[in-house]
Amino acid sequence: MKAPKYKMIIHYIKEQITNGIWPVGSRLPSQRDLAKQFGVNRSTVVTALDELAADGLVEGKLGMGTVVVNNTWTLMRSAPPVNWNEQVGLGTHQASLSTVQAINLAESNENLIQLSKGELSKDLFPLEDMRTVLTKIGQELEPFGYEDPKGNPQLREAIAKYLNQKGIMVHASSILVVSGALQALHLISIGLLEKESTVFLEDPSYLYSLSTFQSAGMKLHGIPMDNEGIIPEMIKASHHSKKSVLYCHPTFHNPTGTLMGEKRRQELLKLAESAQLPIIEDDVYGDLWLDSPPPSSIKSHDRHGNVLYLGSLSKSLNPGLRIGWIAGPEAVIDRLADLKMQTDYGSSSLSQRAAAEWLSSGLYEKHLSNVRKQLKVRRNAALEALEKHLSRFAEWNRPTGGFFIWVKLNHNISLPDLYRRALANGVLINPGRIYATQKMQHFRLSFANAPVEDIKKGITILESLIEDC
Repeated sequence: MKAPKYKMIIHYIKEQITNGIWPVGSRLPSQRDLAKQFGVNRSTVVTALDELAADGLVEGKLGMGTVVVNNTWTLMRSAPPVNWNEQVGLGTHQASLSTVQAINLAESNENLIQLSKGELSKDLFPLEDMRTVLTKIGQELEPFGYEDPKGNPQLREAIAKYLNQKGIMVHASSILVVSGALQALHLISIGLLEKESTVFLEDPSYLYSLSTFQSAGMKLHGIPMDNEGIIPEMIKASHHSKKSVLYCHPTFHNPTGTLMGEKRRQELLKLAESAQLPIIEDDVYGDLWLDSPPPSSIKSHDRHGNVLYLGSLSKSLNPGLRIGWIAGPEAVIDRLADLKMQTDYGSSSLSQRAAAEWLSSGLYEKHLSNVRKQLKVRRNAALEALEKHLSRFAEWNRPTGGFFIWVKLNHNISLPDLYRRALANGVLINPGRIYATQKMQHFRLSFANAPVEDIKKGITILESLIEDC
């Protein structure tokens, strides 16, 4: 005989509590959500919750709804249970902004048109070449364990050769393999900077959507940008001390897509050297030029070890490999390598071997050639759609590489409202406020992830929503 529906709800909730999915202190879904989930009236849910409350497992709390107060094991003990929910937020690392958390969750929803995602489309994933690479390293595989503290020697040699071709004259001993550029920033923040150091950065900047430096006790100081990126004179005008560092993203800046010219790069380096201001140069989009190669990196002009250079395969090849690198003075790399070993004992050995094969075999350059062609098609389609549908309401620059178009809306349009309504209508965009400390009338539109038809459809939906606003 089938159990009554309220008993099914009781069993489900007990299972969630017993398995630790809803630990003590957790807030249960609302009565309305539970009723919808089980296809019953709210009165049936109330009956189930009343029985659970009578058993001492849950309790209704004013302003919080129904909360887990015990589990089946803690009911057997006289001592009160540990409430892990009270521990959340007590750690030293700050949580992401609530909007960023919501976007991260929404980016896994395949039903949404992803105009936010900073990741290459699955259509651009070189599946056959990746199978070839993995087959080759599998055939050559011997027993392996932890890698060298700085990373797999063959991979570091391949990265050094790749950087040398870009004019960055470094040796394998001056390179640290990391699990993406984000880990590089984390290691730098905990290993090279004192608490209360000042990090100068572009305003807006990708770093404002992260808590990496702030959690390590650093202060972010935004510097205005023009159409060539960060303005050196504005750094000079700002008070800085020996406890300062400059983070910059000169090539296809995230989120604005700005490309810094050769002259500006040399001005920035000259200023930094005279002011003894170290530079962290983030170049994760540098290979993704669409019209013509960008100017040489700042690091390629560095003759005094003033610049730490960050690169990655996450944007140009695949984020699942989790392979990036830091190039810099050997003493600095030694310090960061020690910290990385303390953190995770090295990036995946298999991923490092795969990355080494991609870089040394010529497959990476072949792949980049195809990606540039496809991204150019997507960028042009996005720009055409923007011109057709949003030219009355917004303005933007034409990016010459990377993934993003930085769209500025007219001031009479509510960007928070547009973001919420777009999401409700199946379109995800990144509001500009997550990239800056002040209110911004911009949003970041990615043309890298969604199919061309979805890019056009998404922009058409945005037009209709703006008209409604």
